Amino acid sequence: MTREVLVPRIVATGFVLLWVISGAVAQGLAESSGAVLGRQGWEAIRAGQITEASRLFHDAIADNARDATLFLGAGLAAHLQGQEMEARTALQEAVRLNPKLTAAALLLGDITYRMGDLETAVRTYEAALEVEPNNAQIQGRLESWRKEAALHSRFQQNLSPHFTVLFEGPAEQRLAAAAVDALEAAYWRIGTALLAYPPTVITVVLYTDEQFRDITRSPAWAGGVFDGKIRVPMRGALKDPRQLEKVLAHEFTHALVKSVAPRGVPTWLDEGLAVVFEMGDVKWAERLARQAPSLVPLPRLHDGFLSLPADQVPLAYAESALAVRMLIERGGIPALTALLQDLAEGQEFTQAFERRVFLSYPEFQALWARRMRE
Repeated sequence: MTREVLVPRIVATGFVLLWVISGAVAQGLAESSGAVLGRQGWEAIRAGQITEASRLFHDAIADNARDATLFLGAGLAAHLQGQEMEARTALQEAVRLNPKLTAAALLLGDITYRMGDLETAVRTYEAALEVEPNNAQIQGRLESWRKEAALHSRFQQNLSPHFTVLFEGPAEQRLAAAAVDALEAAYWRIGTALLAYPPTVITVVLYTDEQFRDITRSPAWAGGVFDGKIRVPMRGALKDPRQLEKVLAHEFTHALVKSVAPRGVPTWLDEGLAVVFEMGDVKWAERLARQAPSLVPLPRLHDGFLSLPADQVPLAYAESALAVRMLIERGGIPALTALLQDLAEGQEFTQAFERRVFLSYPEFQALWARRMRE
């Protein structure tokens, strides 16, 4: 499961745009020589034209490099394109110019957290809390992050070329070694299949079941989480190493998809890829789909599974896996990777889908629904 699905109150586009619409940004831009470009930048973000928004904000900053709201816009645009280092730099400048610009501080803290810098994320939110001491959102996030920092301070590390595995103590050393082996195998197997590899070392945290639920706040059916880190509960993994390998491969796939396409990927495509690459054999999904009284339409699986009744979640995973398998059968892995790259560039999903698969998305859905009942 991806972090965007499991943390619905993440400080990101919605929070910032609400702040913009309220008039705060417009008020700041009125004093700037880049006001017109800045307003056009916010309008482009609201219209989903993120690349254009980025250009407009950078042009506006060239006219007025003292307006914090322009750096906020540039940071948000970069974030929406998955350019987190650029976003972080712009937001740091926004906060430097205006320490009371809470929207910039909150987005900066969240990005910093997802980049693995928990200590800096905490400091950023502490500064934001000084500006808004009664902000319950900031208070809640700080409490959660401090708890995580205290827990991780006790953890040991096992390092490999592409992963840093955190675990609680000597008793888990053997499990951590097994996790490193499984992760490195998944890195080469799945990366080679998708012709892509994550650009940075990925942190993986092994928790007890209780720690996992406490830190991630994930539903009971979640077997792992990727939120910038891969987080998995151990659940007696030494007794069933194959299950550990599957969970780690699943979450690594999420990390890889996120690195290729930071935005625009429907949940069914993301989860379907993770299921296909975790095990390969999807006969269980075929059986589940055939036995189900009714299917969940693919459009309902675009924006996460949390809105589904718990008993429909296994079916959602099964349908997603079968849809991805059919997509690979029709277009092959290169077409799928190209689709992800199109989404990363901000192309609309249905248009990018038809361009790469040579089949309209409604036609694909109809064909998929027939296949589910064969």
